[in-house]
Amino acid sequence: MPNIKSAIKRVKVSKVKNYQNRIKKSELKTILRSYREAVEAKAPNTQELLKLAIKKVDQAAAKKLIHKNTASRKKSQLQKAFNALAAK
Repeated sequence: MPNIKSAIKRVKVSKVKNYQNRIKKSELKTILRSYREAVEAKAPNTQELLKLAIKKVDQAAAKKLIHKNTASRKKSQLQKAFNALAAK
């Protein structure tokens, strides 16, 4: 444990930020999983879920929770799954 006041604060802030980032990443994974399940089940609300998933991926990339290339790849995968569903 650090002795210097500023270092003690950095540890506290780091723990809080780590916790918040973990929550946001978990929320993102949950949304992506619900979208995947909707596509597999051919649910009627996949378009709304696609929009929400893309929005959340963009927000995560903007907050640097995920890399921008990862965000781009995920959005491409989501859109590809939707297009395959729409083509059937």
